[in-house]
Amino acid sequence: MSASSSARLKRDKRALRREVIARRDALPEPTRAAASRAIAERLVALPEAGEAGSVMLFWSFGSEVDTAPLIERWTAQGKTVALPRIEGSDVVPVAFAPGAATTETAFGAMEPAEGRVLDPSELDLVVVPGVAFDRTGNRVGYGAGYYDRFLRRTREGVPAVAIAFALQVVPEVPAGRTDRRVDAIVTEAEVIRCRP
Repeated sequence: MSASSSARLKRDKRALRREVIARRDALPEPTRAAASRAIAERLVALPEAGEAGSVMLFWSFGSEVDTAPLIERWTAQGKTVALPRIEGSDVVPVAFAPGAATTETAFGAMEPAEGRVLDPSELDLVVVPGVAFDRTGNRVGYGAGYYDRFLRRTREGVPAVAIAFALQVVPEVPAGRTDRRVDAIVTEAEVIRCRP
C-alpha cells in the first residue's frame, strides 16, 4: 500500500469513526439499554456461545453495548470469561470474575488488575468491540489495531463475533491489508453472518 493510499485509508476510517460514535452517543439511554439487552439475548442464543467454555469479552465504556450482564451471566454459568488487558502494543486475555480488581485504561475502559493470563489458543469465542462494521465483516475499531493483531493469535476457526447497535452497521467500511474481519455481527435487530 502506498503512503498516499495508507493516509487516505486512515483519514476515511477516522471520519467514519467520528460519524458513527456521534450517532451512537446520540442514542437515548433507555433505547441503548433495551438494545443492549436484546443484543445480549441474541448473542447467548448463538451456537458458538453455547458451545464455548472460554470466552473473551470486553468491558464496555461510553456508549458501547453494555457487556456487564454478559460477564455476570457467563461467569455464573461456569464459563471462563476473559477480559482484555493492554500490555505494550497488544491485548492479553485475563481471566475475570465480577468483583475482581480493575484499573482504568487511558481511554476510559476498565481492565483486570490481576488474574490468570490465558493463552489466546485457550479461547473458544472472541466477542469483539468496534465502532463500525459492514456486512462482509470489515470493522473499524478505535484506531490502535489491538484486535487485528490479537485475532491472528487465536486458534484457527475460533469465531470472532462483534456486538453492535444496528446503527453501527454501515454499507462499507474502509479496510486495509492487515485489518481482520469478524465472522458475525450481533445487533438488536439481527445476527449478520459475514461473507467476504
